[in-house]
Amino acid sequence: MKGAIKLKSLYFNWKSIPVLLIVFILTACTGETRPSDTTKKETAEAESVSSSSSGQKPNALETRPAVESFELLTSKGNQTLEATLHQGEGFSLYVFEKFTFDANAGRLSLGGNLGYYVDIEPLPSDYDLAKLEVAGKEELRQIGEVSNFSGELLEHPLGFADLYLQASGKEGITDYIVWTSESGDAFLFRLHNPKGAEASDFAGPIQISLSTVQSE
Repeated sequence: MKGAIKLKSLYFNWKSIPVLLIVFILTACTGETRPSDTTKKETAEAESVSSSSSGQKPNALETRPAVESFELLTSKGNQTLEATLHQGEGFSLYVFEKFTFDANAGRLSLGGNLGYYVDIEPLPSDYDLAKLEVAGKEELRQIGEVSNFSGELLEHPLGFADLYLQASGKEGITDYIVWTSESGDAFLFRLHNPKGAEASDFAGPIQISLSTVQSE
């Protein structure tokens, strides 16, 4: 197991642990325990059987609460903030106030500055992780030196990332993340966090929103 790695980006904890808006620590563990493919498959099959019994697959807006509360540290201190469920192309997620979601593009942005955003892309079941890693490194090298934080994420809402690449340049930080939800569906996140006054307002809520992404 590799040692703890200091990540240049901002970080926070999930719900019950306040968000720290300065630095966050990732521990990349290539052999760490994570939900097995068998467990994910069984979970997905159970959900499929449950929904099919009614004759059609239920929509997320019908099965997930319209509003959820999340705890995070803001400029005003530790607060519980509400996020509203939004439906995208093939997935749903919770979005906080002051953020805007383009369902057609799959882009979640900071409403006051659209330069802060993350693009969300559902991946096919037969996606090639090795090819995505090559593509991700190629993209990020245009920004700066590429760091790899793949594996177990310590005190991070995403929990585990099959691939977590990051590049930091003079204009800010860009992440390239392949993440698998509890139901076993994989997504690609391209996150852009420019340098600026809004960086702290963006980083905390956006990572929590990404941890709520769920395939439809």
